[in-house]
Amino acid sequence: MTASTHILVVDDDQRLRTLLCKYLSDQGYLVSAAADAAEARTLLNHLVVDLMVLDVMMPGETGLDLTRALRQSSTAATGAALPILLLTALGETANRIEGLECGADDYLSKPFEPRELLLRVAAILRRGASAADNSTTLILGALVWDLQREELRRGSEPVHLTTAEKDLLSILARRPGQVVSRDDLAELTGNTANPRTIDVQVTRLRKKLDDDARLPRLLQTVRGQGYRLQAG
Repeated sequence: MTASTHILVVDDDQRLRTLLCKYLSDQGYLVSAAADAAEARTLLNHLVVDLMVLDVMMPGETGLDLTRALRQSSTAATGAALPILLLTALGETANRIEGLECGADDYLSKPFEPRELLLRVAAILRRGASAADNSTTLILGALVWDLQREELRRGSEPVHLTTAEKDLLSILARRPGQVVSRDDLAELTGNTANPRTIDVQVTRLRKKLDDDARLPRLLQTVRGQGYRLQAG
């Protein structure tokens, strides 16, 4: 779960933010950091994030406010599914309940042991992976993508994909409806030397997915942000 698992740490305390990033990075996670909710929103719009570690007590928009907004937003691709672990110095039961009622997946009181943080993070990610495993196929118009076998079919007929196309579709299919930036796709597919290669691969894959590649419905370009696979 760690090689390409991306965690966003949001805390206005620079010292703690740095320590959290180090703890998680040392375990092999890809980690990004934000000092407040506004910066977190910007990162969520441009990065693929698998889990957010979020401080509750921040100036301006609090962690509870951000959690509530993400959960209530039906248009934010990251809002519905992004797991959130809240951190707070408020350890009262009422505070924990409030955090969970806002939509957080777990709640950790400060101060805490780094080992406990890592265990909580791992547990949340395991739950998410288990839920994802319950759905083994993704419907893409007249096509079906088998998430476990990594096979694309039209009815009973397999659709040939190159290794590069299969890698790209596999990444996008794990995040249906979520915008994935070119840079993230380049990193996850090992094309960091030339991220523009992703554009070529998207064009080729789009010809196999969409009836009209000029007006793509399934593999969409989100201008200035990246690409999105729209299931259904």
